[in-house]
Amino acid sequence: MGAWKTLRERLKIFKELWAFMRVRKKWWLGPIIFVLLFLGLFIVLTQGSALAPFIYSLF
Repeated sequence: MGAWKTLRERLKIFKELWAFMRVRKKWWLGPIIFVLLFLGLFIVLTQGSALAPFIYSLF
């Protein structure tokens, strides 16, 4: 049960972010956050592959 509580606490930030965007009408933050999460995940997943030199040259 402790692991689920920890996971719930970590995911709470997304719930708060959604509530902020909904109340303050900051819908333009959605695509920015999505792209940043996608790029971060892409870099993490490809860091040990042969694509790494090409990805790092983009930045």
